[in-house]
Amino acid sequence: MDQEKENKTAEFYERLKVELDMSNTWPAEYLFKFIVPSVDDNVQRVEDAFDCMGAVIKTTKSKTGKFTSVSVDVQMKNAQEIIDKYIEVSVIEGIVSL
Repeated sequence: MDQEKENKTAEFYERLKVELDMSNTWPAEYLFKFIVPSVDDNVQRVEDAFDCMGAVIKTTKSKTGKFTSVSVDVQMKNAQEIIDKYIEVSVIEGIVSL
């Protein structure tokens, strides 16, 4: 990853952390939404990232079946924990975080 992209990513997560802290009292329920290609074990990898956290996970396949939307409703301790989860799942090929 080039330096400029790394800087933009870091700035994005810094802004997100500030916004999350301003709009939540921790711990808080947080709804993660992802879209992943419906290939390999992509959905399972997202689910595994939230394993043992008491998360409520809902999946919906697109009409064509090429993509799956994954909604994860889970109690999070703080804004940094949310950012860490986004970073953890960002390595999944083709994932889009909403």
